Amino acid sequence: MKHRFLLGPLALLGVMLTGCSAPQVVTPTLVLPVPMQVSYQSELGIARLGQMLNAPGLTPEQRAELFFQRGVVFDRVGLRAMARLDFNRALREQPDFADAYNLNGVYLTQNQEFDEAYEAFDSALELAPDYVYANLNRGIALYYGGRPELAARDLKVFLDKEPDDPYRLLWWYLALERVDADMAQERLAAHRAQYGSEEWAWDIVDVYLGTLTAEALLNRISERSQDNQELAEMLCEAYFYLAKRAQHNGEPEQAEVYLKLALATNIYDFVEHRYALLELDLIGQQARLKR
Repeated sequence: MKHRFLLGPLALLGVMLTGCSAPQVVTPTLVLPVPMQVSYQSELGIARLGQMLNAPGLTPEQRAELFFQRGVVFDRVGLRAMARLDFNRALREQPDFADAYNLNGVYLTQNQEFDEAYEAFDSALELAPDYVYANLNRGIALYYGGRPELAARDLKVFLDKEPDDPYRLLWWYLALERVDADMAQERLAAHRAQYGSEEWAWDIVDVYLGTLTAEALLNRISERSQDNQELAEMLCEAYFYLAKRAQHNGEPEQAEVYLKLALATNIYDFVEHRYALLELDLIGQQARLKR
């Protein structure tokens, strides 16, 4: 599931977040992992990249790559201000760095700076026209920027590259739903019938189709996860999409709970984690407007 990291097939550092406890089922409808913690390897990776950046004789391209790789590690451990700073440094060193434009656009989206985000993704796609992860991220920016038709177009490009990927399908569906909810439901069902498999995330699609309950989804995740890290990753994804379904069903309080549960996993570099935070920001803005 490399696309969980918004980058595509990049050669990233092998730093992982670690956990040690077994899955914990609190109630039949609530499953919680132990929140993931920053690993020693991640901290060491940041230190080593800093040392490498101080080495003499580096070319601008080498410095750009090191800044980018350190930014990725900062992002994976939740140090997003540091990550964004390094992505901007990478672009100063190498102005044609498509990957850096892509992730910079993600941060601009999270900050609701949508026009600047569109420009960043446009730059990434001008430099690398086949870089479909920029289509994904531009589609998400357009979705949150209130342009669902354009979002659906970008997200369909991303889906068409791997039509059997349920996560790609779900993002396309979320954009279509804002254009025509009935049409979106029909296309979701048709796509499920054609491309569905035994991969666990198709269970989330089934929740959207009404053929599986949220409780059954969470119970299946608890049964299928092999360790705490896998549990945390699966729950980060599931709780985000359950939140979006709750929003659609007119259950804002339940949606807010699910979003907070997604954030509590600490899987910082997953699409669902970063946009759970944006969703909560938007909820807060709406609440302030009602006062």
